[in-house]
Amino acid sequence: MHDLNAASPQPVAPPPPPAPAQAPAPAAAAPANTAPTAAEMARATEVLRIISASYSAKMVGQDRLRTSLLVSLIAGGHILLESVPGLAKTTAASTLADTVKAQFKRIQCTPDLLPSDITGNQIYDAATGSFRTVLGPVHANFVLLDEINRSSAKTQSAMLEAMQEHQTTIGGEIHHLPKPFLVIATQNPIEQEGTYELPEAQMDRFLLKEIVEYPSPAEELEVLSRIDSGVLDPDRHVASAVSLDDVHLLQDVASRIYVDPAIRNYIVSIAYVTRNPAPYIGEERARFIKYGASPRASIAFLQASRALALLKGRSHVLPEDIRELRHLVLRHRVLLTFEADAEGVRSEEIIDQIFASVPTP
Repeated sequence: MHDLNAASPQPVAPPPPPAPAQAPAPAAAAPANTAPTAAEMARATEVLRIISASYSAKMVGQDRLRTSLLVSLIAGGHILLESVPGLAKTTAASTLADTVKAQFKRIQCTPDLLPSDITGNQIYDAATGSFRTVLGPVHANFVLLDEINRSSAKTQSAMLEAMQEHQTTIGGEIHHLPKPFLVIATQNPIEQEGTYELPEAQMDRFLLKEIVEYPSPAEELEVLSRIDSGVLDPDRHVASAVSLDDVHLLQDVASRIYVDPAIRNYIVSIAYVTRNPAPYIGEERARFIKYGASPRASIAFLQASRALALLKGRSHVLPEDIRELRHLVLRHRVLLTFEADAEGVRSEEIIDQIFASVPTP
């Protein structure tokens, strides 16, 4: 295996991004977002406490997964969960949906799944002699796409408009999706027969990618105890603890969390280094990077860091928030070469070295 820790270069400040062209001043500038008040922060903290308590009532451990799901929900993005079977990905998604009084739909992806099975279709009504639109399961607040890589590329592409534009087009008519709208997709990395690898365009539309780990022995013992007590029965659901209005409050407050210009420059510098890695992490390591992160990565850092700061009860983002999110935001955006895979180099290792090369503000 290639030694990535040998002769690590000293941190080097990347060149600043070029200054944008001067744009004409708007006729009437929109008012700047006001910082969240103490009352709004207190209410948001209480809502998050209620959601976390309801989640923990059924889920054992998986605190990192809970944080990732909440960050995606608050930031208004989507999340891709990857792990071997049996690590409660589906249970975590349905439990989060149960805590909010909202619509939840589960779509089991299979090779014969059609795009219309997800978005909806027009059906001829013989009684009226006309077509009527039947909306598909994607028209819900929480949508679980189970084993997304088992659906065909054509079906996967049907989700692109929904995930990016929050709408679907059926029979030439646009149908807007409800708010909030969160797609939780799962995939299994060890069974590749009969699967379709997600294209980069679709991967980039996921705000975060979480790798779900095995539970500790103590957590696994607690799972067995909860099975005996009936807590984990499939028909037993967590009672709804918060409303959609509470989720809207979280999203509104998060959108007004303060991000200092130095933090913004830090985000842009990190994205820049992923695209121009050689001067910062060395030619030996840079050769493992096939493609760097797109501007969606910078947007994801901005949105997710605000959500994470709110989860921690702060009205401002710290550099530590960006560092904590680095794997979640970049592991599916910094694409490595076949050579890296052959030598056992993981994207998380390269991401850590990129962060080590960029000075923390």
